[in-house]
Amino acid sequence: MNLTMSIPALLFPAISLSMLAYNARYLAIAALVRQLHKEYQTSHEKNVVAQIKILSKRLTLIRATQGFAILSFIGSVLTMFLLFLMLPIIADVVFIVSLCCMMISLILLFVEIQISTKALQVQLKDMEV
Repeated sequence: MNLTMSIPALLFPAISLSMLAYNARYLAIAALVRQLHKEYQTSHEKNVVAQIKILSKRLTLIRATQGFAILSFIGSVLTMFLLFLMLPIIADVVFIVSLCCMMISLILLFVEIQISTKALQVQLKDMEV
């Protein structure tokens, strides 16, 4: 397969949109951590501590998710630059790495979503009948 400029360029909108979604998740979790921290300072409930631990894991995963998405974006740009310099073999390798970074980013997002349900389950335990 011949790699053309348009192929890595197709990743630009996908990566940009995913970065917006990742950033929104990060900001929402950061706000929750701040809120739970204030709640913990007044109540010292075990429930709050468990939620904060889970949110901390999620923040770490989202940071890694964002990092791999950024690497994917850089790889796409570098691929186009290498194609412009007429270095197709190196461009192919860089593009494959870029796609792998995007795949890792999506896998980490999947894991983070799985963990996010744990925080809700901790909250719901208090309301079980």
